[in-house]
Parts: sequence; C-alpha cells; structure tokens
Amino acid sequence: MSVRSENWSRSRDIRLSSLFLTFAFIGLSGFGGVLPFARHELVERKRWVSAAEFTDILSICQFLPGPNVVNLTVTFGVRVDGIRGAVAAFLGLMVMPVAIVLALAVLYAEFSEVPQVRDAFRAIAAAAAGLLVAMAFKMVTAMGMALRPLVLMAAVIVAIVMLRLPLFAVVAVLGPISIALAWWDNRAKADGERDTDGRP
Repeated sequence: MSVRSENWSRSRDIRLSSLFLTFAFIGLSGFGGVLPFARHELVERKRWVSAAEFTDILSICQFLPGPNVVNLTVTFGVRVDGIRGAVAAFLGLMVMPVAIVLALAVLYAEFSEVPQVRDAFRAIAAAAAGLLVAMAFKMVTAMGMALRPLVLMAAVIVAIVMLRLPLFAVVAVLGPISIALAWWDNRAKADGERDTDGRP
C-alpha cells in the first residue's frame, strides 16, 4: 500500500473487520441493486468517503470491465488496506448473497411459471429501477449542478436511451472527452491559483 493510501486509510480508522461487516451488510441489504445501498452506507451512514469521493471512485469503476459494484468494492478495499482490504470487502459483499442467490435459483427453476412469482419479480425490478434513479439524482446533486457534467450526462442519456448506441462505443467516445475536460479544468484552476499567488 502506498504512503498516500496508508494515510488515507489511517485518517478514517477503518478496520478490516469493519470493512468486511459493512460490505456484508451492503450485500444483504441490496436486493434489486447494491450501488444505492453502498452509497448510503459509505457516504451517508459511515461517512468513510465524501459524496464527491464516492462519485470519483464509481466513475473510475464505470470504465473498468466487470460489475460496477464489485469494482467499487475492490477499489475501496485496496484504498483501506491494500490486497487484504480488497479481499475482506469482496468476501463481505459476495459470500451471503451468492448463497442466497443459489437457493433462489433452485426455487425459481421450480416455480417460475407461477403468476404470483412472475408478479413479484416485476415488482422487484420496478423497485430496483427507482433506487438507481434516486442514487443518480444524489450523485448529480453532489456534483454541484455544473454545466459540463450535466451536458455529458445528457449526451449519455441521449446516446443510450434515444439513439440506442452500443454502451462500449459511448464509453469509448465520451470517456476520453470527460477526462480531457477534467484535466483542462484542473489546469485552468492551477493556473488561476498561480496567478493569484503571483507565482511565475
């Protein structure tokens, strides 16, 4: 673990046992979608990261292959305690849900044609969609309603929902644009601070 990461973890006093139990709670709470519960636990309840830090970590994970929440879990665990933190967070997130899903898969195979069962799964899907929309609203609010992020977000929605473009193509085009704009903003901010201090 790097010195910077070690300082980050030490400043938050996060133990491996707490990391495991927190992600186990997230995994068991996240019926229909884990990301909203992960944000609630890490940002609002535990206050281990700020809303902006959570958005930054999730943004990075969006560009990586694999499930976003797993990427987020491993990335957060690494920041807490390197490989040990990643393993603790990952096991906490996955062990119980995998056991439950295996049991439900067996039951669903037996009763999937029962109308009440189909209705129940449709209701769960609607609730999951609502949770994702609520989390997206909180993330947008945390960004401070800046114009550029809103324009990029609108471009993604138009590309995916209205134009039905492939997700990979949208990420391949808008991802580098987002990074370039962030780099440009940071550079402009640094130049402005240098001018204010009178530094060359």
